[in-house]
Amino acid sequence: MDKRLLILGAALAAHTHACAQFTDPRNYQNTPVGINQLELAYAYVRSNTSIDTSFIVSGAKFNLNQGLIDYTRYFSFLHRTAWAEASVPIANLNGSVTSTDISGSTTGTGDSGYSAGILLKGGPALSPEEFANAETTTSIGLSLSTTAPTGQYDPNKILNLGSDRWSFRPELAISKPFGPDQRWVLDGYANTYLYTDNDRYRGVEVLRQRALLGLEGHISYAFNNAIWASLDTRYSFRGDTTVSGVNQDNSQRNFIVGSELVVSPNSRNSFTFEFAKAVVHRNGPSLGGFAVKYDYTWGRGYR
Repeated sequence: MDKRLLILGAALAAHTHACAQFTDPRNYQNTPVGINQLELAYAYVRSNTSIDTSFIVSGAKFNLNQGLIDYTRYFSFLHRTAWAEASVPIANLNGSVTSTDISGSTTGTGDSGYSAGILLKGGPALSPEEFANAETTTSIGLSLSTTAPTGQYDPNKILNLGSDRWSFRPELAISKPFGPDQRWVLDGYANTYLYTDNDRYRGVEVLRQRALLGLEGHISYAFNNAIWASLDTRYSFRGDTTVSGVNQDNSQRNFIVGSELVVSPNSRNSFTFEFAKAVVHRNGPSLGGFAVKYDYTWGRGYR
């Protein structure tokens, strides 16, 4: 088995978003083109919000159990490595509000997600055979992620699996390998969540939200060719809302920490274990959770 492809299998396992709004570490390292990745994931999150994190409910304890299927295709665009991704979640959300008789549960589909990205530097489009002999270098990438309002939504209920609005997240990233055998990787990401209006908020109101800005830092270490782990941080701010023109005075300030462990028994199969928790959450979701993911990778020339 080729060493570089085994390392790649471990890196690909963390390609999709972790729980708690992270972009995963090593997400912008180069990848051979012409390959495919199928991911099955389960995540549990405990929070004081439903799927739409702009709706904070005081005293709420919500539990989200979510399954997800995700497909990613890597290809050449202008001789650079690029990718396109689509995901569909199915979830159960249940919970209650302290000192009230409000409680409930709902199960169904959540908002679908789509993403496209490209490596602007350090990402020449290589076949699996060419990639096996290439050196790992610093890379700079750009991506755009979108969620579509395809999930179940009832404007008269607190518990919803959809947000009834589109969101867009452009992101600029740099990934720097270093150290002996380049086992260490330092990642830095800058991103912004942009939202369309929800004109059915609480039935008859209009919810508008300003951009939620975010900065992320990740450091990871490969113990060997098949196992690596990371420490992850995300800081986000702003994202204040208005409801039918009334300012809610709820500008956010959030700091989330997390960790990932990726185990790849071979270049085709990988398992990822993730944990994340909000340690600062001013007007933002007070959340904690974990995720488990299985990834299968295949393609012409990939072995």
